[in-house]
Amino acid sequence: MTLTTIATPNTSYTLRRARRDDVDALVALMAADSLRAAEFAFDDAALAGYRRAFDAIDADAAQLLVALETEDGRIVGTMQLTFIPGLSRGGATRMQIEAVRVAEELRGGGIGSKMIAWAVEHARLHGARLVQLTSDARRDDAHRFYERLGFEASHVGFKQYL
Repeated sequence: MTLTTIATPNTSYTLRRARRDDVDALVALMAADSLRAAEFAFDDAALAGYRRAFDAIDADAAQLLVALETEDGRIVGTMQLTFIPGLSRGGATRMQIEAVRVAEELRGGGIGSKMIAWAVEHARLHGARLVQLTSDARRDDAHRFYERLGFEASHVGFKQYL
């Protein structure tokens, strides 16, 4: 299902709902990240785990995993959007943006900005009153990117691995 088209001066890309047959390409795109590469494996057991995760995401109406596809069918971007209803802020729904990736050779060309702008509008159209995301503390370039798009570093995040 096509969500929108993202155009640059030389190319247009299709932003669409990810399909199960995209999983290998999406994982490869995420694994190309130097901070996270060690987290990814590509043996049969790992690939089965990624497919199970995709199935759970795809079955959840509060989730949208998107793929950015070139005209020739190559996956060059992704992000996961999650709608989170809550009692705070007057019962507001939030939309969380996670796992934003754009192929390294395409960074700096405005594609990421257009993806995020589409995500923010998608949140607004679906009743969210807040869009939030997290970014690894070591990603100074990503922080500047998100700040340019109007996000503010308003909270400190904590994690506990289980």
